[in-house]
Order: sequence, then structure tokens, then C-alpha cells
Amino acid sequence: MTTALLMIVASVGGAGFCLVIAGARRAPRDTVARSARDLAASRRRRRHGAAAAAAGLVAFMVTRWPVAIPLAALAVLGLRGLGGRPASHLIERLEAIASWTEMLRDTLAGAAGLTQALIATASICPQAIREQVRALASRLSSGVALTVALRCFADDLADPSADVVVATLLMAATERAHRLGDLLGALAESTREEVAMRQGVEASRSSARSAVRTVTGFSFGFLGLMALFARPYLAPYGTPDGQAVLAVVGALFGLGLWLMAVMVRARPAPRLFAAEPTA
Repeated sequence: MTTALLMIVASVGGAGFCLVIAGARRAPRDTVARSARDLAASRRRRRHGAAAAAAGLVAFMVTRWPVAIPLAALAVLGLRGLGGRPASHLIERLEAIASWTEMLRDTLAGAAGLTQALIATASICPQAIREQVRALASRLSSGVALTVALRCFADDLADPSADVVVATLLMAATERAHRLGDLLGALAESTREEVAMRQGVEASRSSARSAVRTVTGFSFGFLGLMALFARPYLAPYGTPDGQAVLAVVGALFGLGLWLMAVMVRARPAPRLFAAEPTA
């Protein structure tokens, strides 16, 4: 009776632990109007938390080991970190910035000035940055100063490559830089070179993520099969000492999984413009 009660308490506690771990992963900020991206990210976090809790409970039902609950749940969360969304969205935005810079360069030739050129590109800019460019055009059309609108545009994009383009436009707006079109063309070319470099790096990271997911999946699959068909071989792990040893081994395995996730995670580059504090 005592053993059964202990297992029930451990399973419930482990499920709660999994949900806490999943919920602690950067919950979106409470704002008056949350964007669709934030809502989608929140739903994904809830789904992954539920999957981690379900994996822990299934592992407990198969093995009857209390320590299997947090280990299985953390394995699900760790695999999520490795298979989490790659840097494809960052690469897509970089490509959009390069294309928009070229559009701006070409539009400047027939526009009355920089402000008119920026407004004209709002309807033809790439989808990845269309919302931000339209917000820039709306500010300029409503009479906001060009320098202020450009700084708000940089904050909206929050991208180091976009900061370089915005810094060039600010220099052109305040210092009347000559040959702005040539400079924008050079910036677009350098941005495309960065896109090619990031694509190569992302391909290497994807290969590493796939290898670790394969090894981890086979390891846990083999352990599950042994728990189902070779229980006498795993019987020592059902004792308190065996559970302690399994917890240590699982913790070391989880640490390695976390370190690999950190290694393949894209790190943001420093920006030229600091984010403006919001009231």
C-alpha cells in the first residue's frame, strides 16, 4: 500500500514538475495586444508541456520507476530544444532585408526623395518584413520625422543587418550622403553573402541535431523495449539504490543533451541600435 501510494505521489509530482519546466520557458509578455506569433508560441509551449507530462506518465506506467517520470519528460523537452525551430526564419528575414534594400536603391532613382522612396516600397517589399515596412511608411505619411521613423523601424525589425541599412539611411537623411544607391547596393550584396554563410552554418547544425535525435531516440526506444520484454534484466533498477543510480545516469545524459542543444542554438549578434525603453 505504501509503495503504491509513493508511486502515485511520484507520478503526480513528476507530471507537475514537467509542466513547471515547460511553462518556465520564456512565457510571452502580457501586453494589451499580443501578436499572432506570440499566441502561436504560447500554444506550442503548452503542447510541448503536455507531451512531456504524457511521456513521463507513460514511462512510469511501463517501468513502474518514479525516476522515469522526470527523465522521460526532460528527454522530450531536450529533444524539443534540438529539433526546435531552426534559423530559417532569420535567414528568410535577411533575404527580405537584402531584397528590400535593392528595391529601395532602384526606387530612389525615380523618386523625389528618400521619404517618397521608403513609402513607395511598402507595397512591394518582401512578405517577411512587409509589416515593419508598412509601419514605417505609415509613420512617414502621418508626418513623423524621418530620423524618428527610421529608428522606430530599426526597433521593429530588431536585426543587426537592418541596423546597418538604417544607419546608412540616417546618415543620408542628416548628412546628405552622396551615391546612396551604390552604398545600398553594396549593403544588399554583403547581406546576401551573410545569408549564404548562415545557410551553410544551419546545414551543419541540422546535421548535428539529426544525429543527436537519432541516438537519443534509439536509446530510449531500446530502454522501452527492454522494460517490456526483459524486465528481469532491469529488475535491479527498481530498487532504491538502482533508482538513485538511474537518476545520476539520466542527469548526466540530460546534461549532455542540454549542452548539445546550446551548441547548435543560433546566437543573436549585437545590434547597432539599442532598443528604446517603453513606458
